[in-house]
Amino acid sequence: MFPIVVIPARLGATRLPDKPLADIHGAPMIVHVWRRAVAAAVGPVVVACAEAAIAEAVHRAGGEAVLTRPDHPSGSDRIHEAVEAIDPAGRYDAVINLQGDLPTIAPDVVCAVLEPLAVAAVDIATVAAPISDARERSNPNVVKAAVGFGAGERIARALYFSRAPVPWDGGDAGKPLYHHIGVYAYRRAALRRFVALPPTPLEGRERLEQLRAMEAGMRIDVALVDTIPLGVDTPADLARARALLAPARR
Repeated sequence: MFPIVVIPARLGATRLPDKPLADIHGAPMIVHVWRRAVAAAVGPVVVACAEAAIAEAVHRAGGEAVLTRPDHPSGSDRIHEAVEAIDPAGRYDAVINLQGDLPTIAPDVVCAVLEPLAVAAVDIATVAAPISDARERSNPNVVKAAVGFGAGERIARALYFSRAPVPWDGGDAGKPLYHHIGVYAYRRAALRRFVALPPTPLEGRERLEQLRAMEAGMRIDVALVDTIPLGVDTPADLARARALLAPARR
C-alpha cells in the first residue's frame, strides 16, 4: 500500500478551547501528535486544519498542513477534503485518520492500524486494546469494540461498537472487553464512500460514526494493540498529558 497519515484538527472544542494549540512542554499538542505520526514512518503526514492558526503552528515545527472548510461535521469529512486536495489523482490508496488529541500515542499503534488492510475484503481498519481498569467497563466515554478474537489472534472483524459494556460477560467480569482507540485506516475508495453516506439510526443513538459504515455493510477489522493513548478532552486530561510527557530529569 501507499498510505498517507492525515490528522484533523479544529479549535472549536468546548471543554478545552483551542485544544490543538495547548502547550505541552514548549510545543502545541498538535505538533506532539504530528511528531509521533512521523516517527511511525508509514507515509507522509499532513494536518488537516479548520483554522490558519493550527496550520501556522504545524509549519513552524516543520510539518505540512492543509486548510479545510471549518464547518465539517466530522474528522473523516475533514481528512477527505484534505486528501482530495493534496492528491486528486488518487496515488495514496490508504488514508490513516489520526486524531489530533492523542499526544501520547505510540508510533507502533499508528503502524498497527494498517495491518488489517492486508485482507482485500476489509474496507476500514482500526485498533483496540484490552480494558485493564474495571471502571472503564461501564464508562460510556470509553467506546468498546465487540470483536471475537480467537486464541492468539491479533486481528479480527468488528461486529459492533458501543458505549455500553459489550459483549455481555455472562456474569464473569474476568472476560476481556476491548477499549476502542479512535484511529482508522481507510482504503481510499472506502473513505470516499463513507463520507457520501447519510447519518444512520445506530450512529445517532450511540454517537459513533463508525456505525454508519457498518450499517451500510462496510467491513471494519480491528488490530489488537497493547497500549491505550491518552485522549485529551479536558483541562485535567491536559495536565495528565503534560505529566506523562515531561522531559526526564538528569
